Amino acid sequence: MTSGDVTTSAVEVAFAGALSKSQLAYDHLHDRIARRDLSPGYRLVLQSIADELAMSVVPVREAIRRLEAEGLVTYERNVGARVAMIDEHGYVDAMQALGVVEGAATGLSAPGISARDLERASEVNDRLRALLDHFDPHAFTALNRQFHSVLFESCPNQLLLDMVHRGWAQLSGLRDSTFAFVPGRAHDSVAEHVHILDLIARGADPLEIEIAARNHRWATMQAFLDSRADARTPARTDPRTDGAAPHQTRHRETR
Repeated sequence: MTSGDVTTSAVEVAFAGALSKSQLAYDHLHDRIARRDLSPGYRLVLQSIADELAMSVVPVREAIRRLEAEGLVTYERNVGARVAMIDEHGYVDAMQALGVVEGAATGLSAPGISARDLERASEVNDRLRALLDHFDPHAFTALNRQFHSVLFESCPNQLLLDMVHRGWAQLSGLRDSTFAFVPGRAHDSVAEHVHILDLIARGADPLEIEIAARNHRWATMQAFLDSRADARTPARTDPRTDGAAPHQTRHRETR
């Protein structure tokens, strides 16, 4: 190693040492959010993060303030800091569109859904119900997709089915689980699943089934919008932000 290498190494060490713990905490959280290790809706517990990084909660709190200012983290009353939705407006558009195409695909699939298909969907819904007592929003979302797949995959219109698949893919890119934001919605969702299954089992008109499936999807979207509105009013006061006003996000009115 040359003297120049030694000098360069010393400079690098000095630079690394100069990084504040707040910066280290910020870099750690920012990278994990960017990699989706911490998915939208994930609750950020200051003490747990501080323990993981072997530091006090003070620099972690400062790092979260920076992430909140950048829109990567949101703060909600009675909840705390969470990883923000990546694109709230895009999420609303995607949910509205998915409600339309998934509802139509479910209605068109209904006449071809077998008794075994209904049994499979009911079994998945039972697993969803079992999650309610010890709620895991990400596991719930995965099972929720399985449930709906059983009901729309028999759609005879391949173009429409492709649109449903694209809608689900778009949503997964916008958020991992809406239920992380509105866990209370899960109970209603399971009950609505039963209603949709009952409609299909008794041979209801496909249009009635389509409307039920669409409204089911839109009810989840509306629950999310309502939770965001509740979290932002009245204005919060939080010592972490030194009196800064909460971020305001435009809500779209849904039909």
